[in-house]
Amino acid sequence: MNLLSQFVRHYLLAIQFFTRIPVTGRLAEWVGYSPAMLRASAAHFPGVGWLVGVLAALVYGALLVLLPDTASAVWVAAVLSTVFTVLLTGAFHEDGLADVADGLGGSPERLRALEIMKDSRVGAFGVLALLLALLAKVSLLATLGDVGLELACVGIFAAHVVSRTLPLLLIRLLPHVGDAAGSKSKPLAEQISGFSLAAAFLWCFMALALVEYAYEDINLIAPLIAAGLALLWMWRLFARRLQGFTGDCLGATQQVCEVAFYLGLALSA
Repeated sequence: MNLLSQFVRHYLLAIQFFTRIPVTGRLAEWVGYSPAMLRASAAHFPGVGWLVGVLAALVYGALLVLLPDTASAVWVAAVLSTVFTVLLTGAFHEDGLADVADGLGGSPERLRALEIMKDSRVGAFGVLALLLALLAKVSLLATLGDVGLELACVGIFAAHVVSRTLPLLLIRLLPHVGDAAGSKSKPLAEQISGFSLAAAFLWCFMALALVEYAYEDINLIAPLIAAGLALLWMWRLFARRLQGFTGDCLGATQQVCEVAFYLGLALSA
C-alpha cells in the first residue's frame, strides 16, 4: 500500500505541475511537495501524456461525430482539440517553445540567449515559432482526420505520451544551465535516476502497445523515427548553442517531438 500511495502522490504531483487540473485543498496536502518528490515525479511525465492525450482524443473524436459531415469538420476538430490541450496544460510547453525561439533567435551568444529566454516577454521569434508550430499541428491533425477518425485519435494519444517521454533524455545527456535559484524545473533537472527513466519508458511502451492493440493497421515506426530525429536535432542544438538545457528547452522539445510524431504518422498513413 505504501508503494501504491507513493505512486499516486508522485503522479498527482506531475499532474499538478504540468496541467491546470486542480490538485488543491486536502488532496494537495496529502500529495505534499519536496524537491525530491518533484524529481521522482519525472517518471510520470508520460503518464501526464496519457491523461492529456486521452482527453484530447475524446474531444477530437466527439467533435467529428457531432459536427456535420463536411470537409471542414476535421479542421474544426483539429483546432478545438488543440485549443483544449493548450487550456488543459496552461500553454506550459508552448511557452517554453516561444522562450527558446526568442533566445536562440535573438542572439548568437550563449549567455545573452539564456538571458533572453528568462524574459517573460514574447518577441518576434517566439511568436513565429508558436504560429508555425500550431499551424503544423492543426494541419497535420486535419490530415490524419481525413485518413480516418480512429487513426487521428490513437495518433493524438500516442503523440502526447511519446513527446513527454523523449525530452527526459535531455536531462541525462545535458547539464542544466538555467537559473538555479529561479527555475521551477531545477529540482527535476538536477538529475533523473535510471529507475525514473525506466518507469517513464514503461509508461510509453504501454501506451504504444495499447495503440497497436486498438488499431492494428497503424505504422508506428515512421512517427517514432520522426520524433527521435526531432529529439536528436534539439539535443544537438542545445549542446552547441547553450552547452546544456533549461526547463524551457524541455517544453520546446516536447512541442517539436509532438509535431514530428504527427508528421511521421501522416507520411506513413
